[in-house]
Amino acid sequence: VLRDDFRQPPGDVVVAAGEPAVLECVPPRGHPEPSVSWKKNGARLSDKDERLTVRLMLASVRKSDAGVYVCVATNVVGERDSEPAELVVF
Repeated sequence: VLRDDFRQPPGDVVVAAGEPAVLECVPPRGHPEPSVSWKKNGARLSDKDERLTVRLMLASVRKSDAGVYVCVATNVVGERDSEPAELVVF
């Protein structure tokens, strides 16, 4: 089972270059509990952290970090994407 709604979808973030940025996501409830990964502009980001509540933390944001991020919840039943969140860097 993988329920529809993300308990906390990521939100848009506006940050100055060089500042930290955090995108947070709490996946839908599921059985088994889903793992979480992230996509940036449609491409999956490497993620070694299997925690259920995930923070995507960028310590010192660069212009190249700007883009549209999606939280992906995955379990044996399937995969579900969150609503997109935009990271704006100025």
